[in-house]
Amino acid sequence: MARILIVDDEPQLRVSLARALSLEGHETGDATDGRLGLAALDGGGYDLAIVDLSMPGMDGTEMLRRLVERGDKTPVIILTAHGTVERAVMALRNGAVDFLEKPPARDRLVHAVERALVHSRLSREVEDLRAEADTAGEMVGSGPLMDELRERIRLAAPSDGRILITGENGTGKELVAHAIHRASPRRERPIIKVNCAAVPMSLFESELFGHVRGAFTDARENRPGCFERAHQGTLFLDEVGEVPLAMQPKLLRAIENGEIQRLGGSREFRVDVRLVAATNRDLEADIAAGRFRQDLFYRLNVIRLHVPPLRDHPQDLPDLARLFLADCCRRNGYAGRELTPGALARLGRHLWPGNVRELRNAMERLAILVPARQIGLDDVERILPEIMHGGAVSASDDGTLRTKMAAAERELLAATLARHGWRMAAAARELGMERSHLYKKVRVHGLKKPGDSA
Repeated sequence: MARILIVDDEPQLRVSLARALSLEGHETGDATDGRLGLAALDGGGYDLAIVDLSMPGMDGTEMLRRLVERGDKTPVIILTAHGTVERAVMALRNGAVDFLEKPPARDRLVHAVERALVHSRLSREVEDLRAEADTAGEMVGSGPLMDELRERIRLAAPSDGRILITGENGTGKELVAHAIHRASPRRERPIIKVNCAAVPMSLFESELFGHVRGAFTDARENRPGCFERAHQGTLFLDEVGEVPLAMQPKLLRAIENGEIQRLGGSREFRVDVRLVAATNRDLEADIAAGRFRQDLFYRLNVIRLHVPPLRDHPQDLPDLARLFLADCCRRNGYAGRELTPGALARLGRHLWPGNVRELRNAMERLAILVPARQIGLDDVERILPEIMHGGAVSASDDGTLRTKMAAAERELLAATLARHGWRMAAAARELGMERSHLYKKVRVHGLKKPGDSA
């Protein structure tokens, strides 16, 4: 539901438009000329204005000019009488989002309003994402693996080819998706992210394709889905391996045809999106097990980018650790901190099963809990998670391969469980295993939830 201001000097038309919009669930207010329309918008609370082009006093052209002049970003649909379409086109060039000939047909009115509201939401999202991108930083790493990844991003980004990003949890797959978008011709449009693992199965269709009012119990208004919101931009399907099997044919059709239909609706929309997907799962194994469609995999896997785990490019760890530490200090207003050579050496001996995300969290913990300017080896030993000593395997440890693998598995399980607060379902989902299997592994490794008796 939106609040819409109708600015027109014809009372009958104002009533007619208000009635049509109220049937769609919108609230309306009105004004009889541009001056009163500006005053109403000054009061705030309106999502859209429908403004007549020709009115006594201040007309629509002048009202639009003043809105642009003062930086008011309320979207405006212009109403124009027959024969003044040329003036309406000029209004579009001056900032209006659409125009309607009077009297507008109801279907045309509803469609124009929906498009304008979507345009407004997208504009806000673009601003938010640009602000986020400004603070996100660039990919860090000077080793050959990261250099190769950056080169593949450089080659793939300018195309519209679909991209599948693979890699363990915490390696930075979302950062790669944003880097692709920023280097693409779609950079001025939004990148919309869907975390497929976080969407309830019953809401998947609505999340991806939107719904119409009344499509289900809580559907009180028309709502565009992620495909519509990403129109002319990038749609990032994170953890795409979690898309329910029943939803995969609909996703495949949307990818193939570029057409979507809102849940409960009868009209199809054409959408133009660049699709980027990411997964930590072995999708080929899921295909063999019947959990993922092979044809969908082929559509997604046009260009594959693999993000290496941190243990495969340890030479980048010092730069990453310093960057994360400085970022945390800056955000929290702390004085600068430095890692001593001993602290960096100890960090380098850790396997980092949680990858870059785990390293970032560790640096934040150190920045917050160590007040001294220099962070030393003792600080690292004391502050970092218990799994870093006692059960961790380092590059210098002796022992058989089986022993090393068992210790590494224990460390990975402990880190994942801690990250999810020992919520077994969430941890199992991240690890790509059945919950019953995770319970067995916990028992085998003797892992205990903090606070549980021994």
